[in-house]
Amino acid sequence: VETLDVEIVCSDAAEHRRRVDGRAADIPGHRVPTWQEVVDRDYRAWDRDRLVIDTARLSVEESVRTILSAVRRSG
Repeated sequence: VETLDVEIVCSDAAEHRRRVDGRAADIPGHRVPTWQEVVDRDYRAWDRDRLVIDTARLSVEESVRTILSAVRRSG
C-alpha cells in the first residue's frame, strides 16, 4: 500500500497569526495555542518526499483538488 505524505503550511506569517488569533476552542476542555506557542513549537523539517500544501496560496477547494490529484497519480 502506497502512502502520500501531505504537509500543510501557511507561508504568510501575518495570515497564519490572524488564523491562530481567531481560533476558538469548540471541544469542552480544549485550549487553543497562543501565537507565541505556535512560534515556539518544536518544528522539525521533513526528511522525506511529501506534497506541500500552502494554505496562504491555495483555497480549501484548490488544496483538496491538489491532494486528490496526487492520490490519483500515485495509485
